Amino acid sequence: MQDKSFSTKAIHEGEEPKLEKGQSGDVVAPIHLSTTYARSVLEVPTSGFEYSRSENPTRNALEAKLAAIEQASYGMAFASGLAAETTLIFALLQQGDEIVASDDLYGGSRRLINSFAKFGISVRYVDTTNVDNIKCNDNTKMIWLESPTNPLLKLTDIAAVKNNMTNTDVTLVVDNTFASPFFQNPLKLGADVVLHSTTKYIGGHSDVVGGAIMVNQKHLYEKIKYFQNALGGVPSPFDSYLTLRGIKTLAVRMEKHQQNALAVAKFLEENPKVKNVVYPGLSSFAQHQLAKKQMSGYGGIITFFINGGYKEAKSFLESLHVFALAESLGGVESLIEHPASMTHASIAKEDREKIGITDNLIRVSVGNEDVDDLLRDLSSGLTQV
Repeated sequence: MQDKSFSTKAIHEGEEPKLEKGQSGDVVAPIHLSTTYARSVLEVPTSGFEYSRSENPTRNALEAKLAAIEQASYGMAFASGLAAETTLIFALLQQGDEIVASDDLYGGSRRLINSFAKFGISVRYVDTTNVDNIKCNDNTKMIWLESPTNPLLKLTDIAAVKNNMTNTDVTLVVDNTFASPFFQNPLKLGADVVLHSTTKYIGGHSDVVGGAIMVNQKHLYEKIKYFQNALGGVPSPFDSYLTLRGIKTLAVRMEKHQQNALAVAKFLEENPKVKNVVYPGLSSFAQHQLAKKQMSGYGGIITFFINGGYKEAKSFLESLHVFALAESLGGVESLIEHPASMTHASIAKEDREKIGITDNLIRVSVGNEDVDDLLRDLSSGLTQV
């Protein structure tokens, strides 16, 4: 379906009705709950299925759809974004290897990568907004980017990083969760591996946890696929079904997320209680031109700094009614959180503040509600500051 548009692939890929004799013609992929599969010939698994940790028809449909929307040759689904990341590291790295990573990584990713020190894998965090900071040595085997980053929305010029890479043994990994495949396709920009927490925009309804890896190169797929099975961090058939269902509306949801987010960002930028607003769609955004170059849209995440500190942030956050004070992002409902004490609390205060995650920083995941209700809620909350 490579000649089809995004929305058509999101709705149909992996779920084409089987109309042959003996097939039911389902237009929605069924939930295959069986954990094991019988065979009539000893040496030949029936239709390639043996055990659901290895392959499952519902998960296979999801993986085909994930590959299609990210314009990848191969897609693999996992039980969570962190399960995907764990599998990736086990598959591609070994003792003595180094990762060069964005300094503004999601706290859970940073905690995971740091924990691999016990296996002899090191990490060096740098500000990747300047690609010249990404310097590889003989031990560097992976460059790990978030673009936009979580929570500061910093961008990295993915194509420039790829062009600067002289060692073909280094794998370029891009976490594309914030942009979603609708607004950015890192494989087209030179990435080797694309990561997603499908819990976020891809699932889109805050009701299923999942992760994904997409690649074009067969040798990478085979290595990661082996550890997907060996480690077993795969989604259940029901989780696969929920994610399949979420993807079908990804295009229309992302358009609404962006429309609402731009209106909210402009509102916040004009409010005297707000010190600074960070959103790629604003002309004031430091990397606005790069956002226009490598993304087709700006997403639904806004970061802003409220005047004051923790006390003012707490007062504001606890006074909201439409925005839910909760971790995660990317659902149809608007969420708001305080990174320093929530999503990035596992990072030492000194390290957080060094990269700009201060006590007056607030991250907003703008949902699909009526934008006037969102603006009224924010306006009411800011009067409490």
